[in-house]
Amino acid sequence: MKVHFIAIGGSAMHNLAIALHKKGYNVSGSDDEIFEPAKGRLQQYGLLPDSIGWDPARIDDSLDAIILGMHARVDNPELLKAKSLNIKIYSYPEYLYEQSKQKTRIVVGGSHGKTTITAMIIHVLQREGKACDYMVGAQLEGFEVMVKLSEDAPIMVIEGDEYLTSPIDLRPKFHLYQPTIGIISGIAWDHINVFPTFENYVKQFEIFASMIPENGRFIYCSDDAEVVQVSKHVHFENQFPYSVHPYHIEEGITYLETPYGDYPLQIFGKHNLTNLNAARLACEAVGVSNQDFYEAISSFKGASKRLELIAKSKDCAVYKDFAHSPSKLKATINAVREQFPQRRLVACMELHTFSSLTENFLLQYNHAMEEADTALIFFDPHAVSHKKLPPITAEMIRDAFQKEGLLIFHDSASLQQELLSINPHNSVFLLMSSGNFGGIQVDEFGSKIVAAE
Repeated sequence: MKVHFIAIGGSAMHNLAIALHKKGYNVSGSDDEIFEPAKGRLQQYGLLPDSIGWDPARIDDSLDAIILGMHARVDNPELLKAKSLNIKIYSYPEYLYEQSKQKTRIVVGGSHGKTTITAMIIHVLQREGKACDYMVGAQLEGFEVMVKLSEDAPIMVIEGDEYLTSPIDLRPKFHLYQPTIGIISGIAWDHINVFPTFENYVKQFEIFASMIPENGRFIYCSDDAEVVQVSKHVHFENQFPYSVHPYHIEEGITYLETPYGDYPLQIFGKHNLTNLNAARLACEAVGVSNQDFYEAISSFKGASKRLELIAKSKDCAVYKDFAHSPSKLKATINAVREQFPQRRLVACMELHTFSSLTENFLLQYNHAMEEADTALIFFDPHAVSHKKLPPITAEMIRDAFQKEGLLIFHDSASLQQELLSINPHNSVFLLMSSGNFGGIQVDEFGSKIVAAE
């Protein structure tokens, strides 16, 4: 099989390219920009394009298929050439479905928790010796790549995000996976540049749920009112609501309370204990007993940038997290507060996504940082202009967050100076961004914070 990737440098695309290469396919690709870690990984497998940019000469009738990334435009010269030669064109999710249509597909949807739930399921299945293919949206410890495809694994676990499929297919990605077992973890308005109203956004989840077959399973968070409303549109009996799993915290360690005894965890936070219950129900559906699940999940360390510990000392800890939407921000801060009730909580967040830099959407952050003792916000005015959005001001941010004493920064150096000036003794620092705070090497900076003690 000879496959060419248009926009091979994307985080999902390059992982799929490597997965197909490992499967024995003849893989090529192109892109107009490729950054690390994709560049290094593609180079490692001999898949890095010889030159940057688009070249129709790369496309000929020897190709069996094109896989088109979202980054490409509808007038991409390689895409136009492929169309003229009638080469089969797949989007990323279409091709994942093509590779897994004979398997049991566990698809994890929701505005938050997708990556963690997906990672938990994969972790447990592998610990239990159950072969599975997967696609997950973050790096996992012990996993080289984020996509695995094989001929013989009977299960495929897919993180199903609701963002658009490709430049020529404007359906949400998770509408293409055709779940056997579908999960919705929560619904909180996101991607407002694509889904301009909350009603339109919710509709996408109703469509997703309606795709689950009657002999499948619908697993959903019963703590989320919007998800409960979506469940009412599902007209078969195999529905499995879940809530937070019983737990307690003892000397800074979270313990699962189960009929088989208490199990210490390496993760924490009410949201993660809720995610864990979704993963338990999915694993149960493919033959993992609850007791085996509990034993396996106790060794789960979390996904990259999901409450990931990057530096610590006796009296200080620094975590990084992907949290950027209001619901994720609040859940993450509250989790750290519950885990470290006696420590000063310093929460630093970057407004980085299209939604978070939009004036009307800012209001969704109302009181999202309430549990932090010290709250800092970073935004880059250049990012706002780059996204062709109207300017936002510090005053708009203060009015939106309604957090007393909120500190706002728009240059990286000043932010770093402020964070390093805070006494780290008996403190926990939480650095939250889907970016890098204007160029901060976050892991290294976490070590600097701890060293200042």
